[in-house]
Amino acid sequence: MGASLSNLTEGGINGASKNGPGLGDIPEACVACVFLYLTPPEICNLARLNRAFRGAASSDGVWETKLPPNYQDLLQLLPPERYQDLTKKDIFALLARSVSFDDDSKQVWVDKMTGRVCFSISAKAMEITGIEDRRYWTWMPTEESRFQVVAYLQQIWWFEVDGAVMLPLPPDIYTVSFRLHLGKFSKGMRRRVTNFEHTHGWDIKPVRFEFTTSDNQHSSTECCLDDTEPDDVKESLKRGCWIEYNVGEFIVTDSETTTEVKFSMKQIDCTHSKGGLCVDSVSIIPSDLRKRRRRLVSN
Repeated sequence: MGASLSNLTEGGINGASKNGPGLGDIPEACVACVFLYLTPPEICNLARLNRAFRGAASSDGVWETKLPPNYQDLLQLLPPERYQDLTKKDIFALLARSVSFDDDSKQVWVDKMTGRVCFSISAKAMEITGIEDRRYWTWMPTEESRFQVVAYLQQIWWFEVDGAVMLPLPPDIYTVSFRLHLGKFSKGMRRRVTNFEHTHGWDIKPVRFEFTTSDNQHSSTECCLDDTEPDDVKESLKRGCWIEYNVGEFIVTDSETTTEVKFSMKQIDCTHSKGGLCVDSVSIIPSDLRKRRRRLVSN
């Protein structure tokens, strides 16, 4: 099998081999038809074989099928100079990276394997009770966030974080989740160091997570952010690591309309204070992509 493929490749590069036609004899249009059934990484790998494969791998017709159906709406989130005069392949490459918009407070990207659309919203784009008072909150620069900054809570009695976004989401099933971290972390000389000096109050009452969409889909869940028992997903204590708290799923069936998502997390029982929490972002990602990512992390 390997020898046969080698012979075909050699024939494709140097012309027809003595054993018969090679890959180089396949018309570019036929190669493009095959590429319609391959993933973007597979197409890029095969583009190195010969001129016909390279030409097919640059075809707008091929990459049009890899882009999400509403990719034009995604491009409208960016300045025109970022995408004007780009080929479909270059547009895919642009969107496959995390592209910032709205003063770098939000990011959009497409999954490199499937072309599915993902969004992330920074804490900077949310309304946070007491955020302007440095006795309660500080903005902490860090490379551990895709936005390079997180909101760190020292102590507060009324804890509430709210946000709302209008997003051009193609049809899919999406999961909303908050990315949080108990403890204040920093880089030591040789390792990451986490300080739990301010971490308290999250084991007394649960935090309530909620979201509502513009077509009245709704989900809510409650969870204590701190405990002394191992977390089911991480199999370790919740302190000192980033955890994504899933709020629930919603379905988009129409790509012609923009979806509004309102989300919140709150713990407003003022009988006790709470603190020592980092709030990074909210993500809206196709549900099965999130499950796949979790499997990869666990492996």
